[in-house]
Amino acid sequence: MPPDLVLRPELPSDDDAIETLYEVAFGPGRFARTAYRLRDGVPHDTGTSFVADRNGLVIGAIRQTRVRVGGVPAFLLGPLAVAETAAKQGIGRALLTRCIEASRDTEAVAIVLVGDPPFYGPSGFVQVWDEILMPGPVERHRLMALPLKGTVAGPLLADAW
Repeated sequence: MPPDLVLRPELPSDDDAIETLYEVAFGPGRFARTAYRLRDGVPHDTGTSFVADRNGLVIGAIRQTRVRVGGVPAFLLGPLAVAETAAKQGIGRALLTRCIEASRDTEAVAIVLVGDPPFYGPSGFVQVWDEILMPGPVERHRLMALPLKGTVAGPLLADAW
């Protein structure tokens, strides 16, 4: 990770910069995706959401939303994005690691996401398409979870536990 980079908790004043980052990274079609629809109207968890800050500029961000899977508390990870100009510097991996560490100190039993197995697998995420039921379409091979205190199975529902 670059030495001039600071990973810090997300602040309310970061919101515009983060939304711009997500817009560039994922485009306008992101709101139609199942994971985005689950997050709609549910505030993200500020205790496990972080930014990568370089000289006062937000160049990366990761957020999580509190959900329930099979009735137990979990997090829905995402979005995670890094500015294209800062790609391939380990910033995304550093944000993910920080987010996982913060999640271990919560009630959450697991972190669930829809993402790329080659990126998330090395951090302990495993494919769970037969265990977790999403409330909409997802590419099954991209549905992953990281157990924190056990395993999760069942339907995933937005719920700010």
